Amino acid sequence: MPIYEYECRHCGYRFEYLVLAKSPAAACPSCHKKNLKQLISLFQASSETTRKANFNSARKKAVAVQKDKAHEEHKELHDHFDH
Repeated sequence: MPIYEYECRHCGYRFEYLVLAKSPAAACPSCHKKNLKQLISLFQASSETTRKANFNSARKKAVAVQKDKAHEEHKELHDHFDH
């Protein structure tokens, strides 16, 4: 059961499509056109190193989001008390 990646030539929407034995021809889920370009798919490999790298990346993003949220809350408090 291969999963193909497509890009709609009409609207540019990118999507994946699971091809089964009786699957109809792929169509864009956004505009329903069938003028599609099949993209080259990359395979995914996972190892302890990649899992750690992904975990560290996710942790850094979460810390940045928390920092931004705290900054916005601090700013709102100052705006509230300054008026």
